[in-house]
Amino acid sequence: MRSVFRDDHEQFRVQVERFIANEIEPYYAQWERDGITPRALWRKAGEAGLLNCAIEAPHGQGGDFGHATVVIEALARANCLGIGFSIHSDMVAPYLAIFGTPAQQAKWLPRMTSGELIGAIAMTEPGAGSDLKAVRTRARREGDGWVLSGQKTFITNGVNAGLVIVLASTNPDLGARGLSLFVVEEGVPGFKKGPPLAKIGQHSQDTCELFFDDVCLSADALLGEEGAAFDYVTRELAQERLAIALRAAASLEGQLADAVSYLKERKVFGRRVVDYQNSRFKLADALSKSTMLRVFLDDCLARHMAGELEPVTAAIAKLNATDLLGQVLDDLLQLYGGYGYMSEYGIGRAWADARALRIFGGTSEILREIIGKQL
Repeated sequence: MRSVFRDDHEQFRVQVERFIANEIEPYYAQWERDGITPRALWRKAGEAGLLNCAIEAPHGQGGDFGHATVVIEALARANCLGIGFSIHSDMVAPYLAIFGTPAQQAKWLPRMTSGELIGAIAMTEPGAGSDLKAVRTRARREGDGWVLSGQKTFITNGVNAGLVIVLASTNPDLGARGLSLFVVEEGVPGFKKGPPLAKIGQHSQDTCELFFDDVCLSADALLGEEGAAFDYVTRELAQERLAIALRAAASLEGQLADAVSYLKERKVFGRRVVDYQNSRFKLADALSKSTMLRVFLDDCLARHMAGELEPVTAAIAKLNATDLLGQVLDDLLQLYGGYGYMSEYGIGRAWADARALRIFGGTSEILREIIGKQL
């Protein structure tokens, strides 16, 4: 057992792994072909307690980020990176739980916890990713409310989303300090979704563009204070980056275990592939590096659960975890030979799915800038 987890976390892990085995793995290949995860799964996940694990009761499950980590790791280890539970539970819901009014929390969080309402967060635009100053989506005051106009892209959970937190500029002259957050519900006139975007990986993860054509919002659609979004986003990035790092490490561990099993069975020139020194050395390197990564990430997780994880440390965690995952999966796929490139084996899907982890939540280049500035 890893010391960062308590008995209740380990008991929850059994429940989560059972849910994944029964409700996700038998159908995941079809969802990959469909390009979307059915909404019915979210309601089942809500009933099983897998959503909003770290959101306080009565609006959430009342656990902590250790419970959220159990879900994150179990999905990644099962090679199901396309399931968007973490975006919903560990990114969207915390904005409402931390910055929302009691009325906003009561209106949306219980429905997100049950899986009735699926959440997404809309920050990236066709011309603005990590550079928040370049955000062109605008929200202007009109009467007691707001009018929202703009376009967002690469929005995870976008097709299924019933609720979207939107980053918009309310004072363009102030740049990043003039940004605000708004909560927009599906079905509001002027709010439209594009078709699912074709990606090279994570196909079951519904990702799309969102369009806001003079969307009229009431005053209570503003989340938190006007002009405070930059500080809000900066505060929440540490948890987002840690969650991505945890996904990467668990994916690495799952694929390493699968590769060992495969290489012990596969024979080349009359010998098991695992009996070749090159294979053993590759596996030894993967195990050595993943073990060191796991110790570091568990320390980061313990710090985060104690409220002590610093943004730079979270950036280091994501940078190392996602870069290592890409390197190791490439080596493991090579050991499978031609079969590694076939969809029959999970290593190919894991390899393609992992590539996005080095991009979203802050690209590896952005993270190096953040880390380098502390030197």
